[in-house]
Amino acid sequence: MKNYGFVRVASAVPEIRVADCRFNTEKIIGLMEEAAKQELYVTVFPELCITGYTCGDLFRQSKLLESAMESLKIILHESNKWSNIFILGIPLLLDQSLYNCAVIIQKGRIHGIVPKSNIASHNGIIESKWFRTGVNLDADYVKLFDKDVPAGVDLIFQDRDNQALQFAVEISEDMIMPIPPSSAHALNGAVIIFNLSASAELAGKKEILKNMVKSQSARCISGYVYSSAGVGESSTDMVFGGLAIISEHGTILTQNERFSSESQLIFTEIDVQKLIHDRANSTSFTGGENKSFARKIQVDSYNIRIGKMTRTIKKHPFIPADPEIFDERCREIFLIQSAGLAKRYEHTGFKKAFIGVSGGLDSTLALMVVTHAFDRLKLGRENIIAVTMPGFGTTDQTYRNAIDLMNSLQVHIREINIKDACLQHFSDIGHDPDIHDVTYENVQARERTQILMDIANKESGMVIGTGDLSELALGWCTYNGDHISMYSVNCGVPKTLVKHLVKWVALNIADKETALILERIVGTPITPELLPPSETGGISQKTEDIVGPYELHDFFLYHMVRYGAEPGKILFLAKTAFQGQYDEKTIIKWLRSFYKRFFTQQFKRSCLPDGPKIGTIGLSPRGDWCMPSDACYRIWMDELD
Repeated sequence: MKNYGFVRVASAVPEIRVADCRFNTEKIIGLMEEAAKQELYVTVFPELCITGYTCGDLFRQSKLLESAMESLKIILHESNKWSNIFILGIPLLLDQSLYNCAVIIQKGRIHGIVPKSNIASHNGIIESKWFRTGVNLDADYVKLFDKDVPAGVDLIFQDRDNQALQFAVEISEDMIMPIPPSSAHALNGAVIIFNLSASAELAGKKEILKNMVKSQSARCISGYVYSSAGVGESSTDMVFGGLAIISEHGTILTQNERFSSESQLIFTEIDVQKLIHDRANSTSFTGGENKSFARKIQVDSYNIRIGKMTRTIKKHPFIPADPEIFDERCREIFLIQSAGLAKRYEHTGFKKAFIGVSGGLDSTLALMVVTHAFDRLKLGRENIIAVTMPGFGTTDQTYRNAIDLMNSLQVHIREINIKDACLQHFSDIGHDPDIHDVTYENVQARERTQILMDIANKESGMVIGTGDLSELALGWCTYNGDHISMYSVNCGVPKTLVKHLVKWVALNIADKETALILERIVGTPITPELLPPSETGGISQKTEDIVGPYELHDFFLYHMVRYGAEPGKILFLAKTAFQGQYDEKTIIKWLRSFYKRFFTQQFKRSCLPDGPKIGTIGLSPRGDWCMPSDACYRIWMDELD
């Protein structure tokens, strides 16, 4: 089984006693054993965890330093049992000066020593009384246990077989420097940063630290694993809570509960493949001019196979889970759509909008955007020409949705039945109207577009497109039909988000009457209504029965376009995210359909109308997604066979 770029890492906070190296060693080894059981690649421990951070002038005692060295020797011996990598904090006397160091060990070997760069001396902390900055360490190698060991602040550790898997280390307040060591490490290839810390607790400080970890992982496009000393440290003047955080590219993946009197180990998977993809697409990481010198130290390969994921894979990646963030995100998206349309009207000088309203989600959202833009421009809603065009598949439910919505918004309503025009066209081209094939469906879509375009020409205005991002990805639109408009306000909004945006508009912008209608529309099945209704008058053509669940397609779209994930990885992620909802066979069925449609329908995206980008994923051929219309999809399909 492949790991698809996922690496399992951990932050450990051991129970300790100040200056009791023997006790601390037992607790550290206990966590190492647990890390090995959990098949963790790298586990980081807190700053000076072998002695305790709060030893004060005891750091000047030879006995403490000797005891720390004995403990390190024991830990090294025990590490022979496993292939995992451990990063521990220890005071080391190097070249006649004392340094606050991280040692990186694996299978009885010390791969390297990283001394702390930013020696803290503020707010009652006087590290400079005992330690020297690692920046001034002259030697590239130091003798430790009769072996030459690489030492310095310029070390990056590289997996022997997977050269892209690289990590680096910084210590505590190194992170708060104007240019932290981790920034240079990231530019030189480190995709995961480990921080050994001992940060005393203050009211509100946890959020500051969380934001710093998130920010640095975002800035470095990296994983960031943080471990701070726990409550076993001295409480003479300060209290230590033992904060542990694992972050990936600006997102906290997991964190612990502080102030535990027992040892803690948190772990999860970091997607290194995703980080490398984003760096490859960032100009900050593609040039050599920003790089400094770094020494790459080879470590034994990561051959651990990840079975069940511990991190959560979101089913709906376009929808924020946090209610406050979700509310703000919906507001931003709606305003982006509205502002984009308003700008286009200011530029063209047009005073009228023409929009087809079906009573479905997409046209509903588009109409709400148009009304907001016209209110902003003070153009008057009577200049919004909302056209409902009943056809062979229109049901009473969607028709009533459309009429009620247009009335509640007080826009100019027009109704044009397209049946006679379509029947005439069938006759003209010699098509039997009883044959409900793609011609039967597309004639209706193109007739509606023709009506809107001709009215817009006649009365001087713009046709507003209603199609969404998911439909563009799947090509679920009629070429030169609903695929074409003069400005497409929904082109950046995926289908799973459209429903939530309409709900948000109902709660935050619409009046009570309109809100009730919007809630009704949200509950209506997604349908193009191009085939006749059922015998009972209900909707007979449900889009998701034909193309598959939109929540799956949006999931596929997100991971393929945003991160360039291969089919096998998308399948792996989908099986994790939708466990218990869709089985593997169903996911593969719709994933194959997605790839086929995405490739074969590119010709429609190659001539898209203008429209606003609202997120990191867009399919505009003018920059967001440049793809040949005749590319082959075989190698993607082969991976799913």
